[in-house]
Amino acid sequence: MFDDANLMEDNAINGLMSRALDTMGSIDILVNNTGIQHTEAVDTFPKNKWNAIIAINLTATFHTIQKALPSMKSNGWGRIINIASVHGLVASLNKSAYVAAKHGMIGLTKVVALECAELGITANSICPGWVDTPLINDQINDIAQKQSLPEMMNPRQIGEFILFLCSDSARSITGASLPMDGAWTAQ
Repeated sequence: MFDDANLMEDNAINGLMSRALDTMGSIDILVNNTGIQHTEAVDTFPKNKWNAIIAINLTATFHTIQKALPSMKSNGWGRIINIASVHGLVASLNKSAYVAAKHGMIGLTKVVALECAELGITANSICPGWVDTPLINDQINDIAQKQSLPEMMNPRQIGEFILFLCSDSARSITGASLPMDGAWTAQ
């Protein structure tokens, strides 16, 4: 019902969010979990890949938040959880657009948290490391040829963390960038 929106198009995002609001009456919890990636050096990185990565990984997040906030404000409660990446906290070679988008997502999350701090709405970023998803299949194959594979996280672990962030126990956690990265960013 809600999985046919092209997140590179504002009208498609507006349609998706309007359908969600019409169907459910309000949006109380918004989880932005989008991601595409292309790896290549900055000097040869294709502009169309840059634009697509920024649009899907960052701009779509802004638009969904913007559409969800009025409902959350009206209800005096809401949870916004953006699935950023460890690359929102640290850089890696050949990932300029992805790193820029995920850093931007973390910055956006902090602004939303500040703007909503007194409204019963929290905004946080989860920053996973290696997650067993199709997004990293090519990278994993390259790594496996050179070294041992990193420990992979199951997407379910992220889901369980999201449930915690939606709970009353996490009501004071807002504006945070929360790594789930096996100590990758602890260095």
